[in-house]
Amino acid sequence: MKLKYIFALFILVVIAQLFVPMQMIFGQEAVLNNGKAYKFRTQPVDPSDPYRGKYITLRYDINAAISIDSTWERKQDIYVYFEEDSLGFAKLTTVSKSPLVSTKDYVKTQVNWYNKYDRNVTFNLPFDRFYMEESKAKPAEDAFRIAQRDTLPNNTYALVYLKDGEAVLKDVLINEISIADYVEQK
Repeated sequence: MKLKYIFALFILVVIAQLFVPMQMIFGQEAVLNNGKAYKFRTQPVDPSDPYRGKYITLRYDINAAISIDSTWERKQDIYVYFEEDSLGFAKLTTVSKSPLVSTKDYVKTQVNWYNKYDRNVTFNLPFDRFYMEESKAKPAEDAFRIAQRDTLPNNTYALVYLKDGEAVLKDVLINEISIADYVEQK
């Protein structure tokens, strides 16, 4: 009798271990399939995580907004709303402490700092790591940095899908070429 309970508990643990990762995968796939793609201008750095591997840390031009509300607190939830500009890049439209009734796409993140003198609230976008194969991460960072110095405007960006407050970083592009393919071409 006790063996039946142990076996049933074992089966429940196995199902739970399969369910959680599958739910995460299906959630991201839903954003990629049904979300809206935005291009975010970036600036790279190349750190390493011993558990998850090599990645490019992406810093975005969009990292602050002017706000007359001076009650922002560090690590407070913030909702950042976007629309596309005339060149197809993401453009910040508004920030809010709570979700707005709006058709605009948004992401939920946290406040880094509020500067009372400039009336500026700063934040980091939640899609700031692009993971790559170990051998390609350093060459990718170098290629990205060189492309950033290029005189061509808007030649480096991250392609991010947004849907219902969720964001998935699909790719990083240099001159309209995926960074992984760009590194292989060099």
